[in-house]
Amino acid sequence: MTATSPWQHLVVGLTGGIGSGKSCAAEQLRLLGAGLIDTDEISHALGQSGQPGAQAIARIFGDSYLLGNGAMDRARLRQLVFAEPEAKRCLESAMHPLIHEEVMGRLHIPSPVPYMVLAVPLLVESGSYLQIVHRVLVIDCPVELQIARVIARNGLSEAEVLSIMAQQASREARLRHADDVIVNDEGLDKLQVNAEQLHWKYLQLSESKNFSSKGL
Repeated sequence: MTATSPWQHLVVGLTGGIGSGKSCAAEQLRLLGAGLIDTDEISHALGQSGQPGAQAIARIFGDSYLLGNGAMDRARLRQLVFAEPEAKRCLESAMHPLIHEEVMGRLHIPSPVPYMVLAVPLLVESGSYLQIVHRVLVIDCPVELQIARVIARNGLSEAEVLSIMAQQASREARLRHADDVIVNDEGLDKLQVNAEQLHWKYLQLSESKNFSSKGL
């Protein structure tokens, strides 16, 4: 089917649970030549001093949730939203529209890249991004490996990691939405090989224009 979305690129929605290696996979595809829009990077930029995200946090939660330099205090906000579900909803209602607006703006910017990777940790949970991507790529690994990676990387306890995972879609739910899967349970070399295989697949799809948005 010919693409009917308002942009000409093939758009691959990339997602995975915490500790799955989705950021590393996205970077591998970028190095191979894909465009990359990372919602985590956008969120971080919006939370800097004077930016709309930081301003929204100060307005909703108060200046005590900003760092001394005026940027969003992510560690304190993380503690708050885990303890209070209503705070999580307020944070999401403030940040998600800002992130979505930036994503849409970037997708409409002409670019010479052959296809675009849209990295969204909560791709399945949000629903809205599923409507604008052509394919879903899930970075998957065993739950035990996810937990071990996050503990080693972030210094969190197992209970904290499990709490984060409980707020994300299950592994099974992500895989149900997947068009493509990279099982990232070995090392970087294997991840690079898998990324390169998908890169050639996406190049062929992009050249053929044989894709349509998931929501169309």
